[in-house]
Amino acid sequence: MSDKLIIFDTTMRDGEQSPGASMTREEKIRIAKSLERMRVDVIEAGFPIASVGDFESVQAVANVVKDSTVCALARALDKDIDRAAEALKGAQSRRIHTFIATSPIHMEKKLKMTPEQVLEQAVKAVKRARQYTDDVEFSPEDAGRSETDFLCRVLEAVIAAGARTVNIPDTVGYNLPHQFGALIKTLRERVPNSDKAVFSVHCHNDLGLAVANSLSAVLNGARQVECTINGLGERAGNAALEEIVMAVRTRRDIFTCDTRIDATQIVPASRLVSGITGFAVQPNKAIVGANAFAHESGIHQDGVLKHRTTYEIMRAEDVGWVTNRMVLGKHSGRNAFRARLQELGASFDSEEALNETFVRFKELADKKHDIYDEDLQALISETNLAAENERIKLVALKVCSETGETPNAAITLSVDGVEHRATAPGGGPVDAAFKAIEAVVHSGTTLQLYSVNNITSGTDSQGEVTVRVEKGGRIVNGQGADTDIVIASAKAYLNAMNKILQTSERAHPQAGQPI
Repeated sequence: MSDKLIIFDTTMRDGEQSPGASMTREEKIRIAKSLERMRVDVIEAGFPIASVGDFESVQAVANVVKDSTVCALARALDKDIDRAAEALKGAQSRRIHTFIATSPIHMEKKLKMTPEQVLEQAVKAVKRARQYTDDVEFSPEDAGRSETDFLCRVLEAVIAAGARTVNIPDTVGYNLPHQFGALIKTLRERVPNSDKAVFSVHCHNDLGLAVANSLSAVLNGARQVECTINGLGERAGNAALEEIVMAVRTRRDIFTCDTRIDATQIVPASRLVSGITGFAVQPNKAIVGANAFAHESGIHQDGVLKHRTTYEIMRAEDVGWVTNRMVLGKHSGRNAFRARLQELGASFDSEEALNETFVRFKELADKKHDIYDEDLQALISETNLAAENERIKLVALKVCSETGETPNAAITLSVDGVEHRATAPGGGPVDAAFKAIEAVVHSGTTLQLYSVNNITSGTDSQGEVTVRVEKGGRIVNGQGADTDIVIASAKAYLNAMNKILQTSERAHPQAGQPI
């Protein structure tokens, strides 16, 4: 029987450290429920000390998740650990994850602490966390550049203090697979009480080696991998959960362990995270990219037709790819609509939210003949976005664009229930629409990103637009979808404006000390 490989998802903590990927409480709850359906073992929900908003998000996730362990991050400081424990009170299964840097450069330049002070602080933090829960994880930040002798001392001490999991981070993505695997093997052999804790790894992708380093560690005895959906994360990202899970499962001839992950939930989770964060998945991304199971070459097509395994090492259906078409139309009833949404794992806080989504579905069915699951997921996202403090609403938009003439937009917005109108010229129809919106809201933001993706194929497909805006150092994403790209663009921009206008601003998670 194979060992269990624990999957620790940090999409909502480390993944959120990607500039622009900050998530609201409601968005974190949706992602957490998706991860729970996937049977993720540990969900790291956030960094409670970072802000009131992050505390409330971790608290909310802890209160709704029942089948996974909910984890909160804390520096090796009493106030951080106490705050994490408070946020996790409602969790059925909870973990506190505390950390302090152990590399010479971090200790000297960042912490300005001696190795002995770091060792003492690490032990103290683990003991304090153990006052709140038996499930304590410790990470020596920048372990990949730490001295092995010192790492052994720290790990031995924190395990003796009660850490049940010790996580070895390659914080800056510096290691190569053979190095990192050898490090895990050495630590497990040299730390006297290594058998008392699960060894974990947390690898960053700065050199494109996060998954390779993580798998090398697993081959050398690590039994927990910290990863994110789509490889989301600060800088170049983290190890991708979907790649770790499917590599271990596909190469059972090499790996003597397996996960409990329901892989059919991988693609739905990928789409959800991509939609919420605005980080599109590249078409050639392994497992979850649109081309991951596509075959263009005639030789490949011929081989697959003769026998699938000639060019496919996995089945698309096993990771959640489906060709399931929504057969409902504009004459379909609410019960059939509700049943299909339940099959997709969608849930609503109220009957009103379901009814609102149903109305949007009817409107979409009038615009396009075929409705796909991807269209439904976009409708769900739109309803959830609209529910999040929507102070500014699009009432009407008219854009004129013709050859040889300057495009012009006329817009009507409802701001806190009061209608405002404005017109503006622009370099194109989208530019004119954005300038008309700005003539009303005067946001003072800077547009950093504008991206369009088609949700499904065909000229009548919905376009999904993502915008990223910045104001005073705060970066937010906005999303919108419509069969009309200009309207989708306006919806996305207004979604971003509503987030900017929220009074309860949160400190960015990078205000802490990420591992």
